[in-house]
Amino acid sequence: MKKVLVAMLFLHNLSASAQEVQKPKKNYEYQDTRKKNESFAKLPPDLKAELSTFTFSGIDVGIKKEPLSKISYTSFGADFMSFEAADIKATITIAPFNSTKHKLDYDEGYLIRIDRKPYYGNYSVLPKTHISNMLITMGKDTVVIPPVAYADLYNLNFAYADKGTERTTNGIYRSANPHRLYLYLFCKDNTGSYEVTWIIYDKKFVRRVLDYGFM
Repeated sequence: MKKVLVAMLFLHNLSASAQEVQKPKKNYEYQDTRKKNESFAKLPPDLKAELSTFTFSGIDVGIKKEPLSKISYTSFGADFMSFEAADIKATITIAPFNSTKHKLDYDEGYLIRIDRKPYYGNYSVLPKTHISNMLITMGKDTVVIPPVAYADLYNLNFAYADKGTERTTNGIYRSANPHRLYLYLFCKDNTGSYEVTWIIYDKKFVRRVLDYGFM
């Protein structure tokens, strides 16, 4: 019986120490594992021209183009935002982040990777929320957005305060190409913010465009 109690105490202490995270070291330049391989700068000219009309990363590129037609949000709350038009519906849902279900990598107390991958949203701090689902329908067809296209996006804020006014730049934008559509979200946070655009072509997800570290 004594051996069993000792073993249980050892496992308890081991578990507690594994979950303990050291206090962030002050004035320490922690690793930034985030990448720029999906950025606006990597896009071909035709996509750059269109995304420059609504993204922050494209503001200063100097491409003059007419604004795209926009579908604004129809409703949103603390954990969702929805868009709806005659031929398209979309809802993005967020949920609490459960750290016990993930592998967390720290650098001197600063969180730098989740599940061995870089992440976005209040970088270096343990997230509170994650995108749990993206549902897009066009007519009778469902546009499948694979979880890998949003699994690394955390602490999504659907709106932000600007001089006391709540604002959002989120929307669905119709390309000049009738086959293409863009779903755009901007998240403002304390570590530079991020924006993401999911590109849909003929009702199929093609790729995303992701930029961070501004505003």
